[in-house]
Amino acid sequence: MKNYFSHKWLFTSLAVVGIAGLLLSFYPKNDKLFELAKNLDIFASLVRELDTYYVDEIDPTELVTVGINAMLAELDPYTEYIPEEESDDFRVLTTGEYGGVGALIGNRLGKNMIMMPYKGFPAQVSGLKVADELLKVDTVDVIDKNTSEISKLLKGPANTEVNVVVKRGADTLSVKLTRKKIVISNVPYYGMVEEETGYIKLSDFTTNAAQDVALALQDLKAQGAKKLILDVRDNPGGILMEAVNVVNIFIPKNKEVVKTIGKLDKVLSEYKTKSSPIDKEIPLVVMINERSASASEIVAGALQDYDRAVLVGRTSFGKGLVQSTIPLSYNSQVKLTTAKYYIPSGRCIQAIDYSVKDEEGNGSYVPDSLRQEFQTKNGRTVYDGAGIEPDIALETRSFAPITYSLVTRSLVFSFVSEFALENEAIDSPRAFEVSDELYASFVDWLQDKEYDYITRVEKTIEDLEKYAEKEKYFDDIKEDLEKLKKSVSHSKEQDLITFKDEIKEALKDEIVSRYYYQKGVIEASLDQDPEIESALEVFADVEKYAAHLSPSK
Repeated sequence: MKNYFSHKWLFTSLAVVGIAGLLLSFYPKNDKLFELAKNLDIFASLVRELDTYYVDEIDPTELVTVGINAMLAELDPYTEYIPEEESDDFRVLTTGEYGGVGALIGNRLGKNMIMMPYKGFPAQVSGLKVADELLKVDTVDVIDKNTSEISKLLKGPANTEVNVVVKRGADTLSVKLTRKKIVISNVPYYGMVEEETGYIKLSDFTTNAAQDVALALQDLKAQGAKKLILDVRDNPGGILMEAVNVVNIFIPKNKEVVKTIGKLDKVLSEYKTKSSPIDKEIPLVVMINERSASASEIVAGALQDYDRAVLVGRTSFGKGLVQSTIPLSYNSQVKLTTAKYYIPSGRCIQAIDYSVKDEEGNGSYVPDSLRQEFQTKNGRTVYDGAGIEPDIALETRSFAPITYSLVTRSLVFSFVSEFALENEAIDSPRAFEVSDELYASFVDWLQDKEYDYITRVEKTIEDLEKYAEKEKYFDDIKEDLEKLKKSVSHSKEQDLITFKDEIKEALKDEIVSRYYYQKGVIEASLDQDPEIESALEVFADVEKYAAHLSPSK
């Protein structure tokens, strides 16, 4: 039986065919618009015939959406179709606002759980905790639903009620919450990391990001900050104008921050600072990594180009493409790439060329030989085509396989869940430490738990065995390999001793998150993050700080 969607599709397809026919009558066959109209006609005809003759019932909306997504996937990862039912989720990403209970939902150990309640919002205020297993939302059983479905059930207009049933340990609890407008902070934490050094964690570029940074800086200066670390590690970007305004906090009025260049004149724009800076002199370190993208790269790159900040970390993601959102019919939208952005030195930091793809459809990286040189304000050499390179490069921090296994298999999570049920409070984030006694209880708790891992050395030997078998050398070296495997075979008991400090660090992060949430985790990291320590070292020597902002001799 043909449903409403079939009739809706028939009407839409007739409209498409009509438009296509009109275009076909006006444009010669060698015209690009003729090709567009012809292919629209073919597409509409194809789906109409499928709907009429295909042996099974089809959902035209689902079928066309698959076709649209496949078409856009041929372009780049950032061009995407946003159907009407997903428009609210898209708005949250750009504004940082939604109506709901203020909690991050996730799946651990096959169970849907509260992963992080946001402090001050309904979930936290009502007493919901990390690791609470979600059983029902109102009358809907959510045990077998995915986290996206549960999030939609929890969201709704402010001042409306929602009832949640959760399991906590052996207890089942029913909690009534009143939804409110949730505004996700762009600055989840700021504070003094040392006596004269302030620290601001900027995690997003949604609405009011620059205002959040400005207010944080003013407060830090009032507390005595004479130096500043701005941390945009893991920041995926967001609103371009917010990035411009963040840069404006540190550089004078009427300075170019970024310009966008695309195919159409209307996307050609130059963005300049519009206000007087809050502080154009304070020594500044910006922390970046491989997950700093888009607006984060505009901020880091512009401050580097003006020699206003020393960049510490690892080369950024390399997203120099600008997306615009264009409304379509039936309240749907398309977010598509309309331009590339160029920072003050004139460089574009886009790292991947999506117009040149390999056999698997992946874009190609810009080869070093094609990267061009540009100059900062002071004459330092910088390059395009591969993200923003830091002035002080740091290696990626790696953790031992045992630590990785304990975290990814949720053993740290589960142990801390039991700890939190038995302990109402802990010391402040920076004061709290995992004692040797607590660590010993964790080791005892692990005794009957299943977890395994393979060390890097063991993995190398495994690979060697495979190559030896492939190249017919295995029989010749079999005995030697067996001896080598025995000599490097890991011991869980020994690894729990050898890597005690980093396992303690993982335990501390998880424990602090239960009592002080995201803000507390960031605060606790100030004393144990080696990358923050490297950033602080930049300020230790005034001459070296200045040297980083001067051209090499």
